[in-house]
Amino acid sequence: MRWSPTLATSSGPIYRRIADAMAQDVADGRLAAGDRLPSQRELAQRLGVDLTTVTRAYAEAARRGLVDSDGRRGSFVRGPAAGASPPRAVASEAAGGMNMPPEPEGGLLREAIAAGIPHMIEQSVASLHYQTSGGSEDDRIAAARFLAKTIAGTSPDEVVVTAGAQNGLHAVCGILLGSGDRIAAGVFTYPGFVALARRFGATLVPLAMDEEGILPDALEREAKRAPLAALYVIPTNDNPTTATMGSARRQAIADIARRFGIRIIEDDPYGRLPENPLSPIAALVPELTWHVTSVSKILSPCLRVGFVRAPDLRSAARLAGDIHETAIMPPPLNLALVKHWLADGTFARLVRGVRAEAETRSRAAIASLSGVDVRHRPEGYHLWLKLDARLAAADITAQAAGFSLPVAPSSSFCFNGEAPYQALRLSLGGARSRDAVVREARRLDALLAQAVRRGHVVV
Repeated sequence: MRWSPTLATSSGPIYRRIADAMAQDVADGRLAAGDRLPSQRELAQRLGVDLTTVTRAYAEAARRGLVDSDGRRGSFVRGPAAGASPPRAVASEAAGGMNMPPEPEGGLLREAIAAGIPHMIEQSVASLHYQTSGGSEDDRIAAARFLAKTIAGTSPDEVVVTAGAQNGLHAVCGILLGSGDRIAAGVFTYPGFVALARRFGATLVPLAMDEEGILPDALEREAKRAPLAALYVIPTNDNPTTATMGSARRQAIADIARRFGIRIIEDDPYGRLPENPLSPIAALVPELTWHVTSVSKILSPCLRVGFVRAPDLRSAARLAGDIHETAIMPPPLNLALVKHWLADGTFARLVRGVRAEAETRSRAAIASLSGVDVRHRPEGYHLWLKLDARLAAADITAQAAGFSLPVAPSSSFCFNGEAPYQALRLSLGGARSRDAVVREARRLDALLAQAVRRGHVVV
């Protein structure tokens, strides 16, 4: 079919605009139930976008009940359901497939927020004013104490407080990357960073990975081939693969970076969830590393507070200026609450609660997935499922679009959409309960078994 979406009338991410256009064309009668849609690759070429964008668009359309996928036969219009709502943006993080921490059992997080409100009120006069970009001296002292638990000797002068990790990554990329610069990253990489690198015109260089993440030999080969402006890495519980670098691997990466002068963007959203965290790469090669972490992936996405440890004072000052250009300042009330929790021990108690809940959910999900190669971290809240080679991850994702556990195909995490193998990232944090995790994991297990029987092969 020659259907092409009209994107000019909507805004937002391209994949949502494609799904919105499809919904509008169904409502207007330009697409009828049973119409066969173009293949994902064909539509990507027609629109001049990445295959991953169209894959996400079709998965979003399936989530809205607009599309049915049937393996080799392709994707077909399902047609409007009774009482269907008009096109709209995804209403929740879980619906959008975001990876988010689970709430601790027993309402601990909500209790902590309620208990912290009086402190926030006490601080309200100061917190309701404009704040220092990058954090006040007190803010940076609190952040430095937090970071120094794993990066010894961290100085407040090297620390910048941000409006979440993505805000920090954006500012770091603005400093390190320019048009045509080469930046190395794992062959599977967090899409939010890929978008930032492309925004600044950088060329992404994929590196081979194993169970511990990026291979040092692969990094060294690329460094010898042509200069690298930077390396992007998630050393603990990589998103999506869950790969975690051991101490020797971290040291090997640090040694190569020092030898070739490669600056490192260390994205460490999950590194402080383990009971005994490994030393970040920033502790091994501090003069080259921009260490980025946040509260959002440790406790809750509603807490938009992040910390960046820059290589030196001058870099931190420049970063604070860039933060001012994009976010002005970290959210003052959020920051007041987080500082209070760090000071009185609530933060550590909540981390223990999130860790315990994540461990319970991971065990329950893995027990419900029979015959699947599952990669995970005990304290993590996403799983990496390596699929039977005959299966197409994008097809499985489309069929699982209505599940309450978000599923993302391996192609979504590749620069060009061409995954080395077929896999799924299964996010466990957004489910409302442990029972929901078990129920949805069993649904996915049944879907995978059915797909194998039907012979849904990679196309």
